Amino acid sequence: MNVHQLSRPAAIIKHRDVPTKTVDVGGTKFAYRELGPTTGLPVIFLTHLSAVLDNWDPRVVDGIAAKRRVITFDNRGVGASGGSTPNTVEAMARDAIAFIRALGFEQVDLLGLSLGGFIAQAIVQLEPNLVRKIILAGTGPAGGTGIDRVTFVTFFDMIRAALTIKDPKNYLFFTQSPNGKKAAREFLQRLRERTDDRDKPITLGAFNQQLKAVRAFGLERPADLSRIRHPVLVVNGDHDRMVPTSNSVDMARRLPNAELVLYEDGGHTAIFQYHGAFVEKALDFLEP
Repeated sequence: MNVHQLSRPAAIIKHRDVPTKTVDVGGTKFAYRELGPTTGLPVIFLTHLSAVLDNWDPRVVDGIAAKRRVITFDNRGVGASGGSTPNTVEAMARDAIAFIRALGFEQVDLLGLSLGGFIAQAIVQLEPNLVRKIILAGTGPAGGTGIDRVTFVTFFDMIRAALTIKDPKNYLFFTQSPNGKKAAREFLQRLRERTDDRDKPITLGAFNQQLKAVRAFGLERPADLSRIRHPVLVVNGDHDRMVPTSNSVDMARRLPNAELVLYEDGGHTAIFQYHGAFVEKALDFLEP
C-alpha cells in the first residue's frame, strides 16, 4: 500500500504551539518538533547556518504541515540537542541520517536550506534509498562559487547590522529594496510568534564549527551531481548574497531531474520572503 494513502488529518497544531521532543541517537539526545498529519512520508527540514528550531518561518512550516508530516530538528551540538557540532558537512549528514533512522523512517523527503542544502546533498549521496524527493533552497554544490566566502559575508553583515542596530538577517537574508526590507521586517515579526518552550540559541563554539564546515565544503572538489537521479526542486532568490544565485542555476543544470525556481528581488531566504508561492510550489512538487 502506498504510504501516502495512509495519511489522515490530525488536530491542527501550529509551529508556535507544537511541543519540543527528544530522541536518543546513539546515546545523544536530539531535539525535534513534529507537526502535520500523523502518518505518511515525512518531510525532514534541514536548516541554515546558526539556526535552531525557532528560526524556521512559521508560514513555511505550517503551510507544508497543512498537507504533509513535517519534522524540524536540531542537529548534533545545536540548540537543545546534545553532543558536539562536527566541522564537516559529511559528518553533519551522517548525524542527520542517524536521527532519521532513530525515528524509524525508511524513506523521507528533504527540504534543505543553505547549510541544510549542503547536508541534504550529502545525505542523498550517502544513502540514496533513504530519500524520495529533495528541495534545495538558497544553497549550492560542493566547490560552488563564493561558498568559501560565507564567513566573510556573514561577519561583514553582522558588523553592518551592529552599526545600524538591526538584526543581521535584514542584510544576510533579504534584498535591500523596499520590497526586501518590508519582507525582512515581517519575517522577523513572525519569528517571535512562538513565546513558550523556545529553543536554546546556538553557541559560539557550534557556530564556529559550522563556519568551518561551510568553508571546507566551498573548497571541495565538485561532486558528480549527475549521480543524483532523484527529483529535485532548486529554489532561490535572484539576488542571494550568501550563496550566490549562480550556484542554484549551476545545480539545476547538473542535476538530471531538477526544476529551477528563482524569485524576483529575492535574497538568500526567498522561501521565507515568498512563503505563500513557495509553499504552494513545494506541496505540488512533493506530491507522490
